[in-house]
Amino acid sequence: MAGVDVVLQVLIWGLYAGCIYILLATGLNLIFGVMKVVNFAHGELLMLGAYITFTFYALSGWNPYVLLGASVPLLIIVGIIIERLCFRPILGTGKLNEIFISIGLIYIVQNAAAIVWTDEWRIIHSPYERITISVFGVNMPLDYLIIIITTALILIGLHLFLRRTRIGKAMRATSQNRNGAMLMGINVERMDMLSFGIGAGFAGAAGTLWVVSGQVFNPYMGSIPAIKAFAIVILGGLGSIPGAIIGGLVYGIAENFAIFTLGGAWKDAISFIILILVLIVRPTGLFGESAE
Repeated sequence: MAGVDVVLQVLIWGLYAGCIYILLATGLNLIFGVMKVVNFAHGELLMLGAYITFTFYALSGWNPYVLLGASVPLLIIVGIIIERLCFRPILGTGKLNEIFISIGLIYIVQNAAAIVWTDEWRIIHSPYERITISVFGVNMPLDYLIIIITTALILIGLHLFLRRTRIGKAMRATSQNRNGAMLMGINVERMDMLSFGIGAGFAGAAGTLWVVSGQVFNPYMGSIPAIKAFAIVILGGLGSIPGAIIGGLVYGIAENFAIFTLGGAWKDAISFIILILVLIVRPTGLFGESAE
């Protein structure tokens, strides 16, 4: 029978994993909330964030956490380029076009990354990887605490941006009523561009924290995190950022309890079991609105 210490240890691991999922899913939800666009290549943005961090770390030797200042802005630029060149021309033409654009982007980005960085597995060692701290009597890697705090700060920053700034309020207005926002003089195309860029930046942050935590990565590693991010978005409710946060935590904790109780083979399956159960009870997700 598992003791309290073991349960706390699993919870801590789940919180750390949930933070990566939260950042990825929040970026997806931000894009969908404003543009109503589904980008299946979102996991490839995480992968690019990982490689940007790896490249700057190899060239500079800086603390990899500091490299969030490189991966996030560069991914925002990449997101803006993708929105302008790929999604804006097909916006409103049907979900099938969005799906094919996304699938095409997956293969383009993966193969471009393999050409630039090769397809070998890579890893970054955090300067704090051997340091642990005691939390409620349980040893916790310092990296996990930093990742949890960093994620919380990023989410607080997003909340303040959306609630306190004119651009953030305009993005929320566009999300709530696109036509109404246009009538009020809001440049909705600019809001689309910004939302896609910020969403990509969140994926870049997730990629940086992914590699700093000691996870291995290669050009094809983005698919599984992206699938889980979509499941989290559906679980929490399409367009709901609070739903993405709660869903990410639920997934991270559930995965780690599954590993502990059922074995690693159930890590991915248990998340989708939760998704199915929630959708049976509430098809719009935990925080989703009813279909019009």
